[in-house]
Amino acid sequence: MNVIKQGWGHDTWLADFEAERERRAAEGDPDWSRGATLAPELVRSLQRFQVGEDGDGSALIGKAERAGDPVYARAVRLFVAEEQNHARMLALLLAAGGAGTLAGHWSDTAFVRLRRLLGLRVELLVLMLAEAVALRYYRAVRDGSPDPLASEVAGRVLADEERHVPFHCLRLREALAPLPAPARRAATLTWRALLTGAAAVVAVDHGPALRTLGVRRRTFVTDTLRASSPMAAAMHGAARTARGGLRAASRPGQRVRTPRSGGV
Repeated sequence: MNVIKQGWGHDTWLADFEAERERRAAEGDPDWSRGATLAPELVRSLQRFQVGEDGDGSALIGKAERAGDPVYARAVRLFVAEEQNHARMLALLLAAGGAGTLAGHWSDTAFVRLRRLLGLRVELLVLMLAEAVALRYYRAVRDGSPDPLASEVAGRVLADEERHVPFHCLRLREALAPLPAPARRAATLTWRALLTGAAAVVAVDHGPALRTLGVRRRTFVTDTLRASSPMAAAMHGAARTARGGLRAASRPGQRVRTPRSGGV
């Protein structure tokens, strides 16, 4: 997964989201009629993740629109639509396994309240906690579930999440760019510390399901943190050019120009 797609601006991401919407419509849904055989531990785990995927995204959309970049705001709307599609597919997967959905869960409530504390920058930083955890979780379901339908649904969700991460990293890199280097470093270090806690909570809360998928709690946390390193580097590695554009450090001593976009 490329955490930063070189040369991609928000207009490119908008086109990508639009193309993915058309591709998804042409592909259609999995075959729900074949049913699913899901372990009780996995059912409870999927129900909690389904709650996290479900939501109208109104707070994020509102902040994106107030940021002053209509192209980015349109891309965010399509991102939210993809998350809502994840919730829909997870609900149908649970139904195929003879289970229902939850009205809510404390972990989702905590994430939502934290995301809405401040502006778009904080919203995206907290959202990226959930995205980083989701990458490892859906990979575990895709690779570890013996049920073909569960594996297919997790694979589809994972493919979307792998696109979402570089989309958000681009915006966060731009949002953190005006800050002094020590402040950017502090922001990303704080983000990684929060991610450690979030991954540990998920590992404990979903431990029985992870065990049925062949993933140890410690491995889940370690893998999540290892995968987050390039995300943190991408968010931190922005600097202002003389003309006010953004450039990202691909390695010490080398900078690569990236497109400009609206402020946060």
